[in-house]
Amino acid sequence: IRAAVLIQNWYRLTMARLEMRRRYSLNIFQSIEYAEEQDQLQLSNFFTFMLDHCTHPDSVSDIFTSPSVSQEVDEGLCLTEFEKKIDVPDSYYGPRLSFPLTAKDANALLHAFRNEQLLHARYVLQLLCETRRVLKEMPNITHLSTSYSKEITVCGDLHGNLDDLLLIFYKNGLPSEQNSYVFNGDFVDRGKNSIEILIILFAFLLIYPNDLHLNRGNHEDYIMNLRYGFTKEVAKKYKDHGKQILCLLREVFSWLPLATIIDSKVLILHGGISDTTDLDFLNALERNKVRDHINVGVILLFGGGFFILDILWSDPRSQNGCTPNKCRGGGCYFGPDVTAKLFERYNLKMLIRSHEFKPEGYEISHDGKVITIFSASNYYEEGSNRGAYIKLNPALTPRFVQYQVSKHTRRQHLRERVGTIESSALKSLREKIYAHRSELISAFAQYDHNGTGRISVNDWAAAMESVLQLELPWRMLRSQLAQMNPDGEVDFMSCFYDLKIGQPIKEAQPALVETLCRYRKDLEIIFNIIDKDHSGLISLEEFGQTWKLFTSHLGIDVCDESIDKLVLSIDYNKDGHIDFNEFLEAFHVVHRLEKKAN
Repeated sequence: IRAAVLIQNWYRLTMARLEMRRRYSLNIFQSIEYAEEQDQLQLSNFFTFMLDHCTHPDSVSDIFTSPSVSQEVDEGLCLTEFEKKIDVPDSYYGPRLSFPLTAKDANALLHAFRNEQLLHARYVLQLLCETRRVLKEMPNITHLSTSYSKEITVCGDLHGNLDDLLLIFYKNGLPSEQNSYVFNGDFVDRGKNSIEILIILFAFLLIYPNDLHLNRGNHEDYIMNLRYGFTKEVAKKYKDHGKQILCLLREVFSWLPLATIIDSKVLILHGGISDTTDLDFLNALERNKVRDHINVGVILLFGGGFFILDILWSDPRSQNGCTPNKCRGGGCYFGPDVTAKLFERYNLKMLIRSHEFKPEGYEISHDGKVITIFSASNYYEEGSNRGAYIKLNPALTPRFVQYQVSKHTRRQHLRERVGTIESSALKSLREKIYAHRSELISAFAQYDHNGTGRISVNDWAAAMESVLQLELPWRMLRSQLAQMNPDGEVDFMSCFYDLKIGQPIKEAQPALVETLCRYRKDLEIIFNIIDKDHSGLISLEEFGQTWKLFTSHLGIDVCDESIDKLVLSIDYNKDGHIDFNEFLEAFHVVHRLEKKAN
C-alpha cells in the first residue's frame, strides 16, 4: 500500500509538472501571436503617417487602393473566355472542372488535394469568378432555419490546415442538402494549404448555396495575408497567374457575408460584439466597400470600418463592460452585460464566435450564452490542441465534437509531446527576446547598480515584462531562458548566449542590424504593398524614402548614412533596384546550437 501511494504521488506530481509546462508553452505562443497582431494593426498608423509625409501623396495613396477587377481580371471575362486565354496542357493530370459544378467535381477536388495535386490556374480563376457572382447576391447577415435541416454544423478557424477540414468531412459527412454547414471565417494564413481550403469551400458553396455558408474572418484580408503567409503560398503555387488570383481573391473576400443567424436565436460571427453593435446597421452596410481597409486605417471609408473591426477582432471576457482589446491591438473585450444587452435587444439566445485559440477546441463563457469554436488542431505545434465543431439541432442545443489530426503524436509519449510543444514555444520566445536585445540590456542595467552583470530574479522578471509586455510567468520561465549563479542572481546576458542575428553583410552596423531584425515582418509587408507588380524588386529611392519615414514614425535613431551604404552594397548589379525579400531574409535570428547540430 505504501509503495502504491508513493507511485501514485509521483505520477500525480509528474502529470502536474507536464501540465504546467504545456500551459506556459501555450501561453507563450498566444502572447507572441497577440503581440504580432498588435504590430499588424499598428501598421495602419504608419500608412497614415506615410500619406501625410510623403513627397508624392497621390502616388502613395494609389499604393493602398486595391486594383479593381476590371484592371486585373476583366469583369466581362466569362468562363468560356478564360478557356481561350489560359491553356491547360495535356500534361496536366489534376481535376478538370466544368461549370456549373456538381458533387462529382467536389469529390474530384478532395481526391486531388489529398494527393497533394494543384488545381490548374484556369479553373481557380473560373471558380473565383463564379464564387464572386454568387456572393454578390447574398446579404450581409445570412438567416438559416433548422426546420429545413435536422442539424447545422458550425466550424471555426481552419487557418490553412487542410487535414482538419478533411477530417471534419470524414467524421461529419460532406456538405449536402441534408447536411448544412457554417464556416465562421479565418480559412487562410499560417497553414500551408489555404488555397486548397478555399477552393473546396467555394466549390461546395456553388453546388449547395443554400446549405454551405461562409462568414468573413479577420484573416480574409489582403494586408493580413501579406504577414501571415497566404500571399506567399499563392505566389509560390501559381507563379504565372498568382497576381490575377490574389487580385480576384481580394474582391471575393470583400463580398463574404459578415454574420449568420439561425432560427432568429443564434448569432454566429467571427470575433465578437461591442456595446455599439447594431445588427440593423450591419445588415445595411455596403460590405464590399470595407474590403481590406479594415486593417489599413488610411482608407476606412466610413465609421462602418471600425464597426467591422469590432465584429472581426473582439474577444469575450468574464468582467462586465466593454474595453479596448489591448492584447490584440484592435476590437474590444466584451463582458456578460454587453452580451445580455444585445440578446435582449434582438431576442437572441446564443452567440457562437471563433477567432481565439482554445486548447480543447471550444470554450463556453458568459453563463453558456457565448461559445468559442476553434477548428484548427495542432495550431501552434503538433499536439498543442484539439480542434472542434458544433452540431446544433432544432432545439438549438449545442453538441461538441472534438478531434485531433495525428501524424506523429500517436507514437509519442505525453512527455515527448509536451517537450516538442515547449521547445517550439521557447524557440519563438528566444527570437523575440533577441530582437529586443538593446532595450533589454538597458532595462537590466537599471537594476544592476554595481555593474556586475547579475540581478535578482524579481528584477530580471520585471525588466523582461517592461520591455516585451507579453504578460508571461517570467519567474517560472527563468530556468529556460537565463543562467543563475550560486548566490541566486541571474546572469542577464546569458539570455542571448545561444542566439545571434544572421549578418552576412559587413556594411550593416550592429544597431541597424537589430532594428532590421526586429521590424523585418513590418518592412516586408510595406515593401510588398509598394511592389505592385509582385516582382520582388523596389527602387533604391523607394526603399530609402520608405525606410526614413518608417524610422521617423517609430522614433528609431538610425543614421541615414548607414542605411544608404547598406542599400548601395546590396544593389549587386547596380541597376538601381534591390530584391527586398532577399535583403530582409538576411536579418533573422539564428540559433547557434541548432546551426551546430545541422
